[in-house]
Amino acid sequence: VLRNALHVDEAEVEKCVKDVMKEKKIEQKDIRFKTNLHISLLQITGYKKLYLNVENLRKVPYDSDNEEHEEQLIELWNLLMPHENLKARITKQWCDIGFQSDDPKTDFRGMGLLGLVNLVYFSKHYTNEARQILSRSNHPKLGYSYAIVGINLTEMAYSLLKSGDLKPHLYNVVSGLPQMEHFHQFYCYLVYEFDKFWFEEEPESIMHFNQYREKFHEKIKGLLLDYDAVLTLGDKKKP
Repeated sequence: VLRNALHVDEAEVEKCVKDVMKEKKIEQKDIRFKTNLHISLLQITGYKKLYLNVENLRKVPYDSDNEEHEEQLIELWNLLMPHENLKARITKQWCDIGFQSDDPKTDFRGMGLLGLVNLVYFSKHYTNEARQILSRSNHPKLGYSYAIVGINLTEMAYSLLKSGDLKPHLYNVVSGLPQMEHFHQFYCYLVYEFDKFWFEEEPESIMHFNQYREKFHEKIKGLLLDYDAVLTLGDKKKP
C-alpha cells in the first residue's frame, strides 16, 4: 500500500493516507500522524513530478524562430544591461554578459531552455545581485564568463535534482508539493554562492574552472548531506 502511495497523483494522496493507516492499524483520529504522512507523500511524489518538469524544460531546444524564446533572451539583456541597447540580434555585445559568441543560442545546447529560464529568473528576482555579479565577473584577473557559468550551474542544479541529492533541501523548504519556483530559487543560491567561492579561492586563471567547479560541487553536496539543509537566498529576495 505504501509503495503504491509513492506513485500517485496529488488528488489520490488523501485516500492513500487512509489506506496506510488502516493497513497499519493506526487510529484514523491520529491527526498528527495523518498530517505528517500526507505532507511526506506530497513531498515524495512532488519531487518526482518536479524532476520531470525540469527535465521537460531542459529538453526544449532554444529556437530563434520562437518569439517567446527570443523575448526571454532580450529580457535577460535588458535586466543586466539597462543602459545599453542591443545594436542587433546577432552581435558581439552578447559577450559583454558572458556568452561565447555573437549568437547566444549556441550556448543553450546542453541545458536547452532551462538554462535561459534560470538566467532570466535570477536577473529578474535578484536584479541588483545579478548586476553586481556580472560586474565582478569582468574582473581583470579573476573574471569569468557570467552567462556560460550560469548555464553550467543550471547543469549542477539539474544533476543534484536528478540524483536525489536535493531532497533534504526541498523537503525542508516545502511542506507539500515542490514547484519549479523552488528549483529556480536553489539555482539562484548556487549562482550567488559560486561567485563568492570563486573570489575566495582566487584561481590562477579561468583555465582552472573545471577544477574549482568540481570543488564547489562537492561543497554543495556536503551541505546537502545535512538533513536540516536549507540552501536559499530568502532574505535577499525583492519584496
